[in-house]
Amino acid sequence: MKVCLTCSAGGHLSEMLQLQSFFKQFDYFFVTFKRPDTDFLAKTEKVFFVERPARNPVKTIQCFWQAWKIIQREKPDLIISTGADVTVPICLAGKLLGKKIVFIESFCRPTKPSVSGQLAYRFSDLFIYQWKPLEKFYSRGKFGGSIF
Repeated sequence: MKVCLTCSAGGHLSEMLQLQSFFKQFDYFFVTFKRPDTDFLAKTEKVFFVERPARNPVKTIQCFWQAWKIIQREKPDLIISTGADVTVPICLAGKLLGKKIVFIESFCRPTKPSVSGQLAYRFSDLFIYQWKPLEKFYSRGKFGGSIF
């Protein structure tokens, strides 16, 4: 199985790296945006860089098409995301290309959903939240507990 791991830099990347014991058993690659911590990751991992949307419609469209091309070329079976903004167009492109989507709502969202989570919840095949209070927002989701 081939897995696409998509996350923003910083804390979202830290959350994704907590899943190493799971994803290391598969052929995998990362899709994110360029920043010092993701540049560092690219020294040891396969990483594709896309435009960071940052709620800019033009950049969001650019990110979507870049992701579309990457997903078509790499052909992952599964896309796993820990959020945030950059991952929504990536997951949406994957969904439209018939890929399974797993979205893990951010650890830093203990009481209210993130914008990315609210969007991804609509089309994710599996949506995991880390805090019990989010159950009222994500009735189809699964409580997974802390990723840390």
